[in-house]
Amino acid sequence: MTAPSTFGLSSEARNLHWLLTNLVEEVPGIVSVAVVSSDGLLLLSSDPDRNEEARTKETGKPSGPRGSAADLATVVSGVGSLTVGAARLMEYGNVKHTMVAMDEGSLFVMSISDGSLLGVHGAADCDMSVIAYHMALFVGRAGHVLTPELRSELRQSLESEPTGSGR
Repeated sequence: MTAPSTFGLSSEARNLHWLLTNLVEEVPGIVSVAVVSSDGLLLLSSDPDRNEEARTKETGKPSGPRGSAADLATVVSGVGSLTVGAARLMEYGNVKHTMVAMDEGSLFVMSISDGSLLGVHGAADCDMSVIAYHMALFVGRAGHVLTPELRSELRQSLESEPTGSGR
């Protein structure tokens, strides 16, 4: 399966899937993307199989973290929680975005709404400002429609999908 099926989903859920697919396909340097709820559950993710093939061809290394959307969701949730705690401790207000630059890539985390987060794993040679700009566009378009009902629908659609490639 190359992309998650949107059959039977509401128009809002289909639109979010389209926005995520567009983000991954149109922005150079994006390896994988995850949208995570405030309680750390994966709501949407990019197609890890397609991204892994492209990354492996470019760098000889598999996409990450470990090629798993669930692993990326866990990291995004953890980073989001850590930065929110730091902001509260320092009394600096809400966290808008976080970036972690590493030798072989980058992790971007941006608040969407109600504690939901958008996480992007970028390649080592990505243009961080371009990715941040497109993430902000995604957040602006997705934030107002990511209601509790839609989050529930997205979680249920992920639970009903067959699991990955079995590696």
